[in-house]
Amino acid sequence: MTDTDNSADAADRADDRAAGTSTAAVRGAALPQGAELARIRRRTSVVLVAGQMLGGLGVATAVTLAAVLAKEISGSEALSGLASTSSVIGTALLSLPLASLMAARGRRAGLTVAYLIGAAGGAVVVAGAVLGNFPLLLAGMTAFGASSSANLQARYAAADLAEPGQRARAISLVVWATTVGAVLGPNIAAPAGDTVTGLGIPATAGAFVWGSAVFLVTGVLIHLLLRPDPLLTARALAEAGEAEQGSVDAGREVTPAEAGGPAEAAVADAPRDGASSGTAGAAGRTAETGKGHTGSAERSLRAGFAAVAASSRARLALVTIATAHTAMVSIMVMTPVDLGHHGAGIELIGLVISAHIVGMYAFSPLMGWLADRFGRHAVILLSAALICCAAAFAGTAGGHHVQSGIGLFLLGLGWSAGLVSGSALLTDSVPQPARAAVQGLSDLTMNAAAGAGGALSGVVVSTAGYGALSALAAISLLPVVGLALIGLVRPGATTPP
Repeated sequence: MTDTDNSADAADRADDRAAGTSTAAVRGAALPQGAELARIRRRTSVVLVAGQMLGGLGVATAVTLAAVLAKEISGSEALSGLASTSSVIGTALLSLPLASLMAARGRRAGLTVAYLIGAAGGAVVVAGAVLGNFPLLLAGMTAFGASSSANLQARYAAADLAEPGQRARAISLVVWATTVGAVLGPNIAAPAGDTVTGLGIPATAGAFVWGSAVFLVTGVLIHLLLRPDPLLTARALAEAGEAEQGSVDAGREVTPAEAGGPAEAAVADAPRDGASSGTAGAAGRTAETGKGHTGSAERSLRAGFAAVAASSRARLALVTIATAHTAMVSIMVMTPVDLGHHGAGIELIGLVISAHIVGMYAFSPLMGWLADRFGRHAVILLSAALICCAAAFAGTAGGHHVQSGIGLFLLGLGWSAGLVSGSALLTDSVPQPARAAVQGLSDLTMNAAAGAGGALSGVVVSTAGYGALSALAAISLLPVVGLALIGLVRPGATTPP
């Protein structure tokens, strides 16, 4: 047995203790430390990146032809958009249940179940296509959205064991891995259709056959290799650290100078906003609960809401993620329509959207480095600036297609900056026990808001025009800018973790 396997087995035992035994029973010597912990971090990162590449490939391959398949089955072009809408709804609806599962059982269980649900959803889509049953197809697309939930939650799994000063980079690496699927997926959709034509399955449904197969492989990969579980291991390490600090503090008196020293300043409002030992339990320590460890009530969704309500930084992070995502989706979904109105063909529209996808994912490691180097608030303001510039370029492009491409590229960059910095700030700002619930709440909020924004964008364009839509997207960022500027003037806000 290899050294890594020994480390994995030891940390798996720590997972079990963290999930079901008391804090007192979690002995620091039994938990991964030093070089062993560094190996586990590297292993976790590699597995998550590999899973993200595969998961992103499955999503992109199938979603490429979702609208076409829906049109074939329904016989109506007006109904073709319901396929993608159902997938977005599924992603939003499944965010909280999956987060609840992760809070109770860890990332490995949650991600595995999400990919299996996505695979089952793809199979239901294929069945709907074979039977010509449009409602069945939509039901399958809703379940298929679980795969997108898994891809989103994977970025938080990367942050579980990361050092606070490298958390944004860990998140950005997983976001970057999505580039592979986003680029390769559309090119695989057509060959996937060719492989099923002799099986009585419509060619446009072949992408979902492949997508389901990819999700099954990804789920097995996560289940077998994401060991030790990053969330449960981080939770066990945090509880052991709290127990050790408590024993140290019990033996001496902490002076006011020590309580207000540099370490306190570095986390700014975190103690009073998020993890104050004086707050009632939804976001704090649990040694006094009688359960002996961080109780399940403190990992509940109610605790997630309480943690966000208690932290101004968490509220800023949540608003940033939701607003940046909604602005991006609203502009992106109507860009092909606007380009078509100005004479652009399918090939040119594809190039503009490709530039947008490159902006979304390819530069996320840069955004992660900036967020770790200069602070989350600074990159949030950068995100708002980039999206506003994108709205100005795209909204005034008219028939200048190169300008539209620049605008969509900047839109992708702004989204990347907002997602990475907002996700890192959200993780920084809430106590460890409530993180999974808060992160699920974040994904629910961003997808629900984007779904509403995408639906309303067509109404805005039809009544006021594409330029008005771009202007509204830019205006929606004003609350983000205001909250970020307020946060910058608070002590320690500019200090990276």
